[in-house]
Amino acid sequence: MISDRFRIDGRAAVVTGAGRGIGAATAVALAEAGADVLIASRTREQLDEVAARVEAAGRRALVVPSDLSDPDAAAELAGLAAGEFGRLDIVVNNMGGAMPAAFLDTSPRHMEKAFRFNVATAHALTRAAVPHLLKADGGSVVNISSAMGRLAGRGYLAYGSAKAALAHYTRLAASDLAPRVRVNAIAVGSVATSALDIVMTDEGLRTEMERRTPLRRVGEPEDVAAAVLYLASPAAAYVTGSLLRVDGGIDAPNLDLGLEDL
Repeated sequence: MISDRFRIDGRAAVVTGAGRGIGAATAVALAEAGADVLIASRTREQLDEVAARVEAAGRRALVVPSDLSDPDAAAELAGLAAGEFGRLDIVVNNMGGAMPAAFLDTSPRHMEKAFRFNVATAHALTRAAVPHLLKADGGSVVNISSAMGRLAGRGYLAYGSAKAALAHYTRLAASDLAPRVRVNAIAVGSVATSALDIVMTDEGLRTEMERRTPLRRVGEPEDVAAAVLYLASPAAAYVTGSLLRVDGGIDAPNLDLGLEDL
């Protein structure tokens, strides 16, 4: 059955940024497909809620509250997962982000922090995970990038640059780690998470965003989680170094921040 290729029974995963939104949906999706999951983010209460959903799917959850802006903290997750579950097969690098800012308000420190949070932490966890992935006879790494890594829009200088770097990091890491470890990324568009709370509660902004999206809606976390499951599973056994767009079809930013000309 082709559906069997989407099963990951008995495997173990790490999902960062798993307290809510895309990370939470991904952790639950991987559990429903058969994996035990280490879930990490800052807030224990959120993680405990996600852990309950993982366990309701019949799988084990390891809750690790952690400041994942620290690459050393991110790196520790690989050993914790392997120690708890006896193996590590899947890594989902979902931490990241950067506040929008005008060009002259984007300081070098702000840019440095964006690269640290979006790229350095992903590398730290992936690097620490590779020996465990090899012991498990290969594995899969999925990086959560963004449509803003390829689109041009005012205010996204730090965030878009960092996510573009993560996308190319994915291609380079895929080459370095082939053939036993696959590395792919997802370029995510506008998704209904807490990061869009202001937009989602403003009917005018939401309507405009939907109008500018070819599929005429904002994405749901489960849209991304389904793509992660595909890339992490044997269904994508012949896929590496790829950037999968899950963005509603946008070819331009669908949210105008209203920044004026200099």
